[in-house]
Amino acid sequence: MQYEVTATRRRPQSFENLVGQEFVVQTFKNSIQSGKIAHAYLFSGPRGCGKTSTARILAKALNCVHGPTATPCGECEICKEITAGSSLDVIEIDGASNTSVDDVRQIKDEVLFPPNSSRYKIYIIDEVHMLTKNAFNALLKTIEEPPPYAIFIFATTELQKVPATIKSRCQQFNFRLVPVEKVKEQLAQACAEMGLEAEEEALYWIAREAGGSMRDSYTLFDQIAAFSDKKITYEKIKDKLGLVGVDSLNTLFELCVDSKSQDALLLIDDYLQSGVSIDTLISNCSDYLRSLLLIRNGVLKESLLGQNPERFSKKVLDAWNNVKIERALSIFLQLYRDIRYSLNPRFELELAFSRLCWLGEYVSSTDVKKAIDSVKPVMSQLSFARKIEVNESGVSSVPAAARESEASGSTDTSSGSGTPANSGKSEVPVSEVKSNTENKLPAGMPTFSALQNEGGGQANPFSNGGAEPPYINSANQWSQDYYSDETQEENFFDEASDFNEENDNADESSKNQIDEQKIQTFADLQDSDSQEEQEKPVIKQISLDSLDKNDFESVKQYLVSVFTNQEEALTASCVMSLRNWRMEGSVINVEVENQFELQTALNYVAKISAELSKIYGETKTLKIDVKKQSENKREELPDQVKKIRDMFRGSVVGWK
Repeated sequence: MQYEVTATRRRPQSFENLVGQEFVVQTFKNSIQSGKIAHAYLFSGPRGCGKTSTARILAKALNCVHGPTATPCGECEICKEITAGSSLDVIEIDGASNTSVDDVRQIKDEVLFPPNSSRYKIYIIDEVHMLTKNAFNALLKTIEEPPPYAIFIFATTELQKVPATIKSRCQQFNFRLVPVEKVKEQLAQACAEMGLEAEEEALYWIAREAGGSMRDSYTLFDQIAAFSDKKITYEKIKDKLGLVGVDSLNTLFELCVDSKSQDALLLIDDYLQSGVSIDTLISNCSDYLRSLLLIRNGVLKESLLGQNPERFSKKVLDAWNNVKIERALSIFLQLYRDIRYSLNPRFELELAFSRLCWLGEYVSSTDVKKAIDSVKPVMSQLSFARKIEVNESGVSSVPAAARESEASGSTDTSSGSGTPANSGKSEVPVSEVKSNTENKLPAGMPTFSALQNEGGGQANPFSNGGAEPPYINSANQWSQDYYSDETQEENFFDEASDFNEENDNADESSKNQIDEQKIQTFADLQDSDSQEEQEKPVIKQISLDSLDKNDFESVKQYLVSVFTNQEEALTASCVMSLRNWRMEGSVINVEVENQFELQTALNYVAKISAELSKIYGETKTLKIDVKKQSENKREELPDQVKKIRDMFRGSVVGWK
């Protein structure tokens, strides 16, 4: 007996044998039983899903001697002729070979003759989209008003190329791709018919490679059965077809997770030397990453993965999150598009795996936003802490104007004097201020020593002379360090102008009253400025002759006065932050509290060393070290600080 390929041998001969087209089958069964037969049908869908087979089954159902029936017998002479393709009344035409107007005119002439021995004369035109525009136009009248015994069945894989005038004259049926599970079942039945053994994994691989086409799956099945020697296994498929299996891909991607780029590139070379093509390797890697992404999202269906979920590397799944796997998959999808125009596809492949080796360090924009959001409470604490001034008596002096403006956003002028209600200094205990500060932060949020005022009564939390807010030196007026008389006057009249512009609709009496209050307030400010200028402490001057050079506190005070007179405020502040002075020959050793103060002080070492050399009459060098912290006082970093540190891959400096 002559050999038949599996696709031909297992071609459906009845509606019950059609796989994956339940809608089409049920529609035709109901139409035949009710006698509602259309004169033109248009079948569309991907290749190998049963369009032509359905057209032949429909022809047998309409022309069977026992019909029309939804279940043709397949034994009568007409059914056998249709199955063999020799029936005179069922004409199959290849649309790709008969595209001209003359071919269509021949059909128009033949359709005038009634069927020879059958009930209907049926024309099956395959790949109908290949007809020319003129051929379609010549066919329009015929399919719109055909003889009662004529039926046209068109089949196409590209429905968009069929003119709308043809579509509107036909009943349309869209054929679907066959699900992987059903393809696998048909392959298992084919194995049983041929006496072959097959692994489930091998059949799933064939079904997935077919892409929903039964004909493609049977064709690939015949090829694999030819070299499998009575037993089809996934290992044989991998070896004979040059595939990279899951186990090999697990090894390759685990090297990428461990950032072992050298070993990964050498392993790729081994694959290519063994005969695996670059296109195949890229395709297998893409499929592997897709499966990882499905598993990460909880999809464990074997028909989708093509493998048992347990075969995929747990190490890779734990090391890469969804964002990183998505990025890796996008790299390979773009790589497949790029290699056709590449100078050398192998270079592109090696570059892709080199990028995968540092994928663990990739930080997405979403992660950066989360890290920034987690830092916002710390910044809010800094903003509040800079408004606090602790004096020597242990009382916090918070400007009342600052607190009331934050609470009400307005100036209280009800006192009748035209001055702000916060003319005095508000004294708040330190414990209350600290509790208020803590209440403004979320529970469990870490605090930093640089933002707190611990000991020493230091007004500025940053020892290097950092900028301070205006409300520092007085409770009821702006700091003289920030606003001169001219600046105050200019700012005041700018505020008055803005206020008047916003209240153009107010009556004249209200405006005059507001202006008088503003002018009185400005006068009070000028008086308070002059009073503060008189009360401003004078820095004590120390002469070099009376200086005790062995007393480092006196030397430190002298340096502060020198740099202050030279208008070197930052250098003077740096001198004040130096502690534990010790002289060893020509070197003077000092200490600072943390690394931040060290980096700041290094900018002023040269100036301080020059002044020290003048004091001692010989060259002196200033050496600055960070104060050593005892191990028992070190505290472990809070979890939120660790997350911020790890997110930006940095380190926490000066943590106590």
